[in-house]
Formats: sequence, C-alpha cells, structure tokens
Amino acid sequence: MQEVSEKEFDNLVGGGIVLVDFGAEWCGPCKAMLPVMRKLSTEYEGKLNVYSVDIDKTPSLAARHGVMSVPTMLFFKEGAAVDRIVGAVSEKELRKRIEQTIAG
Repeated sequence: MQEVSEKEFDNLVGGGIVLVDFGAEWCGPCKAMLPVMRKLSTEYEGKLNVYSVDIDKTPSLAARHGVMSVPTMLFFKEGAAVDRIVGAVSEKELRKRIEQTIAG
C-alpha cells in the first residue's frame, strides 16, 4: 500500500477505482486497520488501487476532502469520491463496501 503525497494524489485517483486510507502514525484505530488494508489491497489487485495519506504530512489533502477524523477511507471512481467510511470497521464491512464500489 503506497503512501501518496499531495503532488501525486490527483493523478493517482483520477482513473479507475481507488481506495484512499487517510490516517496518522499516532492513531490506534488506523494501526488496527493497516493489516486489513494491506490484505485487501493484495486481494483486489487489478480491480482496485489502495493508497494511504498521512494527514500530518499532508493536512491540506485531508481538509480538501473533508476528513475530520481518522481513519477515514474514501472510495473514488474515475476521480470522483463515491463513498466514505469514517472509523475502524471490520474486514467484512470493508470488503462489502469495496464490492459495492466495484459493482456500482
């Protein structure tokens, strides 16, 4: 799972289906979600690109996308945000939302 900077963000989310995990080093729930995000990133390779954004390194990206708490996961399709999950969720719930985004 690649961490992205503000400079490359728009280019990376501009095409296809993308899941961006907004988090921070100090965030316990973010750390808890990390193994799940890595696992699903591998499982859905070729169907979904997964990236992470550290809100402490790129606060302007968090502000631009209305991220008020972490973890926040944003789903993008062809550059447009189509879904949002705020807070830690189960692998089952995250998988369900990924499937809905891919299908929709």
